[in-house]
Amino acid sequence: MPAKALTTTQPAPAPQRSSSVTPARSAHQILPVKSRAQKGHRDPLSRFIARRVANAQTSEGPNSTFMRLLQRPIWDVLCDRYFRLEIDGWERLPNEPSLLVGVHSGGSLTMDAWTLVHAWHRRFEGKRILHGTAHDVLMAAPLIGDYFKAVGVIPASRHGVSAALGAGRDVVVWPGGEQDAMRSWSKRDKAVLAGRKGFVRQAIRSGVPIVPVATIGGHDTVFVLSEGRALARWSGLSKRLRGATMPIISGFPFPLAIEILPMHIPLPAKIRTEILDPITVDSDPERANDAEYVDAIYQQVEAAIQAGMDRLARRRRFPIFG
Repeated sequence: MPAKALTTTQPAPAPQRSSSVTPARSAHQILPVKSRAQKGHRDPLSRFIARRVANAQTSEGPNSTFMRLLQRPIWDVLCDRYFRLEIDGWERLPNEPSLLVGVHSGGSLTMDAWTLVHAWHRRFEGKRILHGTAHDVLMAAPLIGDYFKAVGVIPASRHGVSAALGAGRDVVVWPGGEQDAMRSWSKRDKAVLAGRKGFVRQAIRSGVPIVPVATIGGHDTVFVLSEGRALARWSGLSKRLRGATMPIISGFPFPLAIEILPMHIPLPAKIRTEILDPITVDSDPERANDAEYVDAIYQQVEAAIQAGMDRLARRRRFPIFG
């Protein structure tokens, strides 16, 4: 689940311009789904992505049969035995629907994100649904995108996130997007939200609290040697896929690879996650246009996540082994 972030636009009276929740788009501007589809004539890849993402904008939640027969048995083993997941802070969750905000790590396979979502499903057993969010490219990819939809993942768009929160369900976003998931291994314990503040505006407009989530260990499932920013610019994929990185990774089975879509099997790193104290935002929609207020909430969320990561990192004895 990678990877996923909130982005914002400057306020404008025209209804088609809006703030969006998405992991890997511009931090300043984004076109709505309909406009992206209209502009997709430029190349087949853009058209394909727009069509697949449009079909996945809303979700009623995970497919219960798929979750019971396949997802839960497999991920129970992965969480308990392979990643040895430790997750604390359930008692801090508000009773009302919330917007969870965190970091995710591990290249294109962000196991800290997946283990959080699975732990949530296992704890609440469908009585309280959490939607993960994902980048357009992953939602559009054959097989991976279909799998995401089966487990309740939605595109990280304003429309999809607003609909889920409005229906009384929880949503988790990772504002740093690809800059977070693809950050170099040396930055593994740094909270990267990439200056993307759209999640604050989303919480204000939806009238829900923000729940920060700290996690470490996901970035030990693969070693990101370089973020590949220059390579992304040179290849032109940074514009086509709306991502700033083409990371060079070292993992299994390839000791060296360029990763756009998954090119590794995650190593069995220990993952620790903590749900932090909720942050209440002003529900007055006009506050979404107050740059100073939005920035203050953003900094509060970022500081809370960083403090939580620092706390968890002090418990780690050695990479991978935990």
